[in-house]
Amino acid sequence: MADTTGVLPGTEDTTAGRVWWFSTVGCVSWSAGGEDAEVFVGGTLIGIFGRKDRAARNALLMGLTANPKVHLGRLATAFGLNAETLRRMRLQYRDEGLQAVLERAPGGSERKLQGRSLRWAEQGFARGDSLATVQAALARRRVTISVAALCVARARWRAEPVGSPSVPASATAEEPAAEDTAPAIQGELWPGTSDDGDADLEATPGETTATAAGCAGDAAAVVGEPPRSGRNVQHLGSWLLLASVAAVGLHAVLEGERLRAERPGRRLRATTLRVAVDALIVALAVGQRCVEGVRRLQTATAGVLLRASGAPSASWVRRVLGMLAADGGAAHIGLGMAGVHLRAARERGTGGPVVFYVDNHLRPYTGQEVVRRGWRMQDKRVLPGITDCYVHDEDGRAVLRIDAPEHDSLSALMPRVTMLLRAALGPKERILVAFDRAGAYPTQLAELREQGFEFVTYERRPYALLAATEFQQRLVCPDGEVVHWCEPQQKNLGQGRGRVRRIAVRDQDGHQVNLLARSDEPAPWLIAVMRGRWKQENGFKHAVERWGQNQLDARTVEPYPADTIIPNPARRRLDHALRLARVREGDARRLLARLATDDPKRAHVEADLAAALAAQDELEAQRPHVPEHQALGQTELADTLVFHLADYKLLIDAVRVACANAEADLAALLAPHMKRPREAKKLLSTVLAAPGHVTVARDTVTVSLRCPGTAADRRAIAGLLKAVTAARLTLPGDPRPLAFRSLESPD
Repeated sequence: MADTTGVLPGTEDTTAGRVWWFSTVGCVSWSAGGEDAEVFVGGTLIGIFGRKDRAARNALLMGLTANPKVHLGRLATAFGLNAETLRRMRLQYRDEGLQAVLERAPGGSERKLQGRSLRWAEQGFARGDSLATVQAALARRRVTISVAALCVARARWRAEPVGSPSVPASATAEEPAAEDTAPAIQGELWPGTSDDGDADLEATPGETTATAAGCAGDAAAVVGEPPRSGRNVQHLGSWLLLASVAAVGLHAVLEGERLRAERPGRRLRATTLRVAVDALIVALAVGQRCVEGVRRLQTATAGVLLRASGAPSASWVRRVLGMLAADGGAAHIGLGMAGVHLRAARERGTGGPVVFYVDNHLRPYTGQEVVRRGWRMQDKRVLPGITDCYVHDEDGRAVLRIDAPEHDSLSALMPRVTMLLRAALGPKERILVAFDRAGAYPTQLAELREQGFEFVTYERRPYALLAATEFQQRLVCPDGEVVHWCEPQQKNLGQGRGRVRRIAVRDQDGHQVNLLARSDEPAPWLIAVMRGRWKQENGFKHAVERWGQNQLDARTVEPYPADTIIPNPARRRLDHALRLARVREGDARRLLARLATDDPKRAHVEADLAAALAAQDELEAQRPHVPEHQALGQTELADTLVFHLADYKLLIDAVRVACANAEADLAALLAPHMKRPREAKKLLSTVLAAPGHVTVARDTVTVSLRCPGTAADRRAIAGLLKAVTAARLTLPGDPRPLAFRSLESPD
């Protein structure tokens, strides 16, 4: 399985943007100019084709589509096509055979607009008229044309260089056929036309959803626009979060990845990406925990809210973000945002080591696919799902996530975590990692010490319990609890690994907990760090309930390789049956101990006991011949066990983490104005969903919010808006500072 953590700085692949993977073992490698391509499967070259050599390309395509493990959407993208074109080719192959596909013509019907009619339409496009206006102008000249055809014509006009004349349909053999015209979403993602008609189709503000859907297939394409004034704009309070996330640096990282992923003939527009990301952020801000929540933004004022021609659909946003996440884009974005959050945590430090909490979190899975199982501590049982290794800073803010579908242990994931921490903060930075007993093994602690990391964790039992008189030092914790501590002799890691500090802590109930540490910081500070680890647990809970951290997001799956070593399901069933037989034996012996010697029930119970013992003997005889782990291909899960592709969710989670951290910043500004500061995030959620008015001026954009609440709430909100206005935040892509004010009187 491909590693989803990306690459470290300085080790980037120079072929990025030219190699497009359509399966775990198959890819298309395009030349630097984008004219020739080589197709590899399992490291073997199976074919070469040029951009104009459609027969060779189509033959390779039909051969690859016969493999059920090939993802058709990625296959079309890798070959420079859109999914609809590939679908039609497969239908033609099924109905007419391979020869028809090899002779498939690139062109077809002539353009709807030609000559003077085309020039009249292009003059309207140049003036910025909407499609409806251009259609009406052509109708007055007795030219009948549909909005869909105008949409295609405008896409071609935008793709042509400035000043180039319009080309009649008969002058080019590369004109896309009507059947090969891509849906609007595909054209909006990749402007320009390919040899199979990847047209740039968009909807204007005057078009209805139904009209746009006529040329867009399943979703209306939207066009980014500058901010404009509007009244009673729904969810306008979300601009607080949108501007804060932009200040954190999310949009800058996404823009950098957009430019990096460009390849000849296809590029993602900056405005398109901005609208898609803004729609996702606004949906998350108003309480929708996944991309599907974009549907809630389908209001009459969506154009003003998103600075676009209309409200995008959830499928449109998914496709835009999916294009950006493909081919390692999500990993680059995840690493980029991790670096931003890690450096921000260092800036918030107080001069000592930078503290990070590391822990595993299992995302339960309840779908129809068969995925690997892992231990979920909250349920005290094994469940199907995916294990995530999260890193939080000292304030409980998430900074980094590594997914582990194989449910690797914390000790196995720790080297990847520390490597990324060191790469982001530099070799000289003091870094202290705090984690629970799952990583407190002697080998792991010795490795952290050798790598120059400081750490603090719990000592695993058994360890000696000290007398109460040994705890001479007293510490008052921030929550008011009083604990006593002492530092007994150091912990010997054994096998020549050396020693580490041991700190024994006794709480008010007399319970003793030992900490193991490698740090020169005072013991009370280390105790406070470990007691603060619950901030990470609270962060997990808040991320799940508020931001949808456990959402599946990406439903695309890939099968595991046949040589993957997994826990043997046959052994698991055998051990389960053995446990049941032992329970049956215990129940029988318990009943026999209670029954009298002459009780008529003894014979029946003794028969049960004999059957349980016989079953145990049979099962225990089988155990040596049933291995605990086995290759997947040798088990009944072959061709059934799958894992979910992580790229798309990694991108969505990068947005979630940025939003959660921006929410924490806004809550920190709001809390000082509240009587109950701990309820700041709850009140903030009301502000983010508030409607209001937008007034756009030359030098500023004024946002007037109508926030419900008590008089105390309104005073607190007014203080927040004043602080945010003083920060001079801006919307992504617009340099004018935002000025926030409340329409509700604080009194």
